[in-house]
Amino acid sequence: MRLEPEIWTAEVVYLGFGTPMLRGGLAVVGGHVAMTGGLEELQHAYPGAPVVHKGRALTPPVVNAHTHLDLSRLPYFEGPYVEFIRHVIANGAGRGVEAARQGLEELRALAVGAFGDIVARDAVMDWLLEHSDLPGVAYREVIGPDPGKAQDVFAALKPQFLAWKKREGRVKVGISPHATHTVSAPLFKLLVEFAALEGFPVQIHVAESPEESRYVRRAEGGFVEFMRQMKLPVWNPPGVSPVQYLADLGLLGPGVTLVHAVQVDEADVRVIAQAGCRVVSCPRSNRGLECGEFPWALYLKHGVEVALGTDSRGSSPDLDVRNEALHLWGKADPRVLVRSATRGGYRVLGLQTPRITRGSALSQVQSW
Repeated sequence: MRLEPEIWTAEVVYLGFGTPMLRGGLAVVGGHVAMTGGLEELQHAYPGAPVVHKGRALTPPVVNAHTHLDLSRLPYFEGPYVEFIRHVIANGAGRGVEAARQGLEELRALAVGAFGDIVARDAVMDWLLEHSDLPGVAYREVIGPDPGKAQDVFAALKPQFLAWKKREGRVKVGISPHATHTVSAPLFKLLVEFAALEGFPVQIHVAESPEESRYVRRAEGGFVEFMRQMKLPVWNPPGVSPVQYLADLGLLGPGVTLVHAVQVDEADVRVIAQAGCRVVSCPRSNRGLECGEFPWALYLKHGVEVALGTDSRGSSPDLDVRNEALHLWGKADPRVLVRSATRGGYRVLGLQTPRITRGSALSQVQSW
């Protein structure tokens, strides 16, 4: 172990609180942080200590705030979003506990601080609650587009959610009504009202693709054909944006996190901000599925908390959320990206953000 002091620095240094620093650093002695602060301040306190550049960022452990671990064996796909849905269905046999185990092992190897996972099967939820040594939230996904079956679907799910909640440990239980086009309005209301009453966090996929917006506004585009092929009901369109549709149903609030939220305008972002919702962006998945560019400046303007996720291995090359930030390096303020990959993720999941302070072990410092 090196006992002589070094000064570690990077393009962005974030301590888990305050503002990420562009000319910051850590004084490191004997495997621990001895001092944090501006680079000049550290050099004054430790004259002669070598300055070691650690890359793009030094941060607490990052958070993958949105993934689908049970899709970790899904072949990687690039192409239109509706075709990706068909790809997921066609490869459904590979989903399950073993795929989730593989995904969790990848997250462990990446030393993430926490994760948010969308769980499609009860067996995977049972396994995560029993075996995950990483903290996070497992959101049980619910799909039910037929409004006539909403009460029956909810009645079957309610006791299961309450039973899982009693088993919570490092992993908490959440609810994920899948998306605007796969969950009927009555089922959406039942699930979100139940979540608020019982304290379940919620994640909803919304405004992910142009096709979703066309379907919600006018019942046009690729989703219409897909719903008919799957023998699912095609609705009468509400004629508003996907975000406004959720707001009109009374579903938005501080306990609800919106995932993707790419196809939005300023009115949508204002609604999200006023409701107190947080957002998870998955940049590489959005690029690969032709969903568009996340409007970082709009969300920053309205003060919306943004976290980062990878989505599944089916639409992302890996589960390393740092690569989501690095994919955007130079396109968005790197301080915003670093904060989103750390504090934003912990806040979405309802967890305390680890802080880098004097005495912190270097094992709690990640370099990108």
